[in-house]
Amino acid sequence: MRRRLRNLSAAMVAALVVAGCGRGDESRPRPSAQPATSAPAAVEPAPTTPAEEPAPPPTTTLPASTVPRAARVQPAPAQPAAASCPAVPSRVEPRPDRPAYQLRVDVRPGEGLVGGRQSVRFTPDLATDRVVFRLWANAPRIVNAGGGIEVFTEDDVPVERPDPTTLVVKKPVAAGQTVTIGLVWNLTLPTGVSNDRISRSGDTVRLGSFFPVLAWHPGLGWATEPATAGFAEASLSLPADFDVTLTIPQGLEVLATGVSDRPGHWVASGVPDWAVSVGDFKLATGTADGGGGSRVAVTVGVDRQVGDAPGPYLEKSIAVLADFSRRFGPYPWPSYSLAITPRLSGGIEYPMHVMQGPGTLGRTTSHEVAHMWFYGLVATNQGAHPWIDEGLATYAEARYEKALEELKAKPVPAEGRGRAGEPMTFWESRPAAYYRSVYVQGAQAVAALGPPDLVDCALRQLVARQAYRIAGPGEVLGALTTVFPDAGSVLARYGIHG
Repeated sequence: MRRRLRNLSAAMVAALVVAGCGRGDESRPRPSAQPATSAPAAVEPAPTTPAEEPAPPPTTTLPASTVPRAARVQPAPAQPAAASCPAVPSRVEPRPDRPAYQLRVDVRPGEGLVGGRQSVRFTPDLATDRVVFRLWANAPRIVNAGGGIEVFTEDDVPVERPDPTTLVVKKPVAAGQTVTIGLVWNLTLPTGVSNDRISRSGDTVRLGSFFPVLAWHPGLGWATEPATAGFAEASLSLPADFDVTLTIPQGLEVLATGVSDRPGHWVASGVPDWAVSVGDFKLATGTADGGGGSRVAVTVGVDRQVGDAPGPYLEKSIAVLADFSRRFGPYPWPSYSLAITPRLSGGIEYPMHVMQGPGTLGRTTSHEVAHMWFYGLVATNQGAHPWIDEGLATYAEARYEKALEELKAKPVPAEGRGRAGEPMTFWESRPAAYYRSVYVQGAQAVAALGPPDLVDCALRQLVARQAYRIAGPGEVLGALTTVFPDAGSVLARYGIHG
């Protein structure tokens, strides 16, 4: 029997909304649109921040090409870093107890609906009396634009909904016990303009953070940080394996996390989320050097509603992927895709797949590629510690754009100075200070550790030690101190503590 879960009204959600913060800008979302050859743009790149199986689940074997590359290419490549850069250890492999999602997704743009059935196989490392899914499709920005998700359980299991974005399945699970949870859901696409991860513009659809996702942090338990009203993330999702069957209207194309091993079927391994863009795309393809002898298939699609050409985005994505693979360790997956779609300022990152808006070739592109390492590979709790993925991605962006000195000189608002480590709940009422205080100040803190080549070395240490894991401030500082013993005291000056 299916237990229906009532969808909270938009009015109830609105009661929870605090003043929204501009995601990727100091005041409001807008494109950052300067080509790589231009002087650095004055606007800021938009922030980012980012399955199942029917019962009984079919047995699926992931193709070898979808297995994370770290499982096959262990040693990090030799780096021309300073002599005091310690050897980087072999990258850790994905956790053997990671979740496995199977999704069946039916996208119906003409009806403004997406139907889904999912199951997830889950093995907690701690005993728990519940299983928690986050419903980010009920976040304030999506609901205010007319969207939302309604969820049903496949079994007669007691459930609770303490807030619009949290679904609690009352099912005790022992440490090391494996359970499979099945859900059915209906997603209503926004009817208004949605400058966000869930959007519809004609037949063009963005779907990111759109299905119920587990919020388990190994060693700590469930992450229940509230949703943000800003153009930002408050999510945590554990790296997992995905098997997705996708149905779309004829004549449209798909760019998504993972690789398509047959028509309508996508697989990905060791990724913290799964996202897809559907549209009528002008495509450009190429290959990037992923480090460690690997090659990365790169695809850029520009929706035909948008005037941009795909070629420049492809060229820059290939160059940035190669650069970061040298700086931070090999790119971990076999593919990378970028979709340029209407009604989006800045970019939104997902593992192996990025969504950007028109005119975002400049710093936004390098920023979002950096998130493949800092959020995609080294996952974080973005609600509790937004500085980790956004500060590190901003540092990487500045390194590629040769704008590190410019970034270090940027002033930080008084209300955020020395508070880079604050959670998203702190920034909800301080939207104007968010970008400079978290993105810029987080990057400044990392840059203050020492020479840039050694900072790159320290970040390679982080990636090698925390790949396919959720890293908190303690894990980040632990890795940084392998190169900079005083990392804790340096970052503390910026309000970042382990």
